[in-house]
Amino acid sequence: MTATATRAHRATRARSADRAPRRRRSPAARLRSAGLYLAGTAVLLFSVFPVYWMVATAVRSQGEIFSRDQSVFPRTLTTEHFDRVVNGELLPGVSFWQFLVNSLTVTLGSVAVAALLSLLAAVAVARFRFRLRTAFIILLMVIQMVPMEAMIISIFINFRRIQDGTGITMLGNLTGILVVYTAVALPITIMMLRGFVAAVPKELEEAAAIDGASNAVIFWRILMPLVAPGLVAASIFAFITAWNEFIVALTFLGRSTDYYTLPLTLSYYFGRTGTEWGAIMAASTLLTIPVMVFFLFVQRRMVSGLTMGAVKG
Repeated sequence: MTATATRAHRATRARSADRAPRRRRSPAARLRSAGLYLAGTAVLLFSVFPVYWMVATAVRSQGEIFSRDQSVFPRTLTTEHFDRVVNGELLPGVSFWQFLVNSLTVTLGSVAVAALLSLLAAVAVARFRFRLRTAFIILLMVIQMVPMEAMIISIFINFRRIQDGTGITMLGNLTGILVVYTAVALPITIMMLRGFVAAVPKELEEAAAIDGASNAVIFWRILMPLVAPGLVAASIFAFITAWNEFIVALTFLGRSTDYYTLPLTLSYYFGRTGTEWGAIMAASTLLTIPVMVFFLFVQRRMVSGLTMGAVKG
C-alpha cells in the first residue's frame, strides 16, 4: 500500500469515527456530574462572597453601611472611604503611600532572600550526603509546626541583645522584621524546593561539567530554569506570609510609626467611639491589590510549581 493510500485510509477512518454516535451517559452519571457542579459552585460562592462583601462595603455610603436594611448590592456608590484611606493621615506626617512602600520593601526583600537561601539549602539537602542531614530535615518540619506567637518573645530578647552588643539596630526599623519574615519562610520553601531539585536528573549536571561548565554555570543555566516553577510556588507562600503579617511588625516596630506596614494601619480605624467599617474595607481592598498583581505575574508557573516536584524527594 502506498503512502498516499495509507493517508487516505487514515482520513476515512477518522471521518467515520467523527460520525459515529457518541455513547450516551447514564442518568446516574449525569446526576453525579450535576451534583459535582453544584458543589463546586457552592464552594466558589462561599469563597468569593466575603471578598465581594468587602469590596461592596468599601463603596457603600456611611449611612448605608450602618443601616439595618442591608442589601447584597450597594444602592449608592461612593469613593469617600478610599479617599479617606489614600489621602488621609492616620499618623502625623505619615501617609498611606509610606505604609505601602514599607510593606513592599520588607515583603519583596524577604521573598528574594528566602528564595535564594532556600534554593541553596535545597540543593545541599537534595544533592549532598552529610552528617545530621536527616536531623536537619526533621528540624525543618518541626519548626513549621511551632506558631510564631510562641517564639516572638525570645526573638525580641535576642534582637535586643544583638542590638546592645553589636550596635546593629534590629528593632524599630524594617531590618528586624525582614529577618524574621525570611526565617519564617525558609522551612517551608526549603522543603518545597528539595523535591524539585531531587527531581532534576544528575546526568544533566554531569554532562554540563564534562563540557567544561563551572559550578556557577551549572547552577544558574541548568538547575535554575528547571526548578523555577517550584521557586515561584515557594515565593507565593513567602509573599503572603510577609504581606499579611501583623503581630511581629507591631511588636518589633513599637512606636517607630515611620516604618509601619499596611496591616498595622487597619488597627487605627478601630476607635473608642466606633469602628470605621467603610475605611477598613477600603484599606483591606487596597491591601489585596498587590497580592493579585503578584499572582498575575506568576500564574503561568504557579500550577506547575504546585504539582511538580512532589513525585520524588
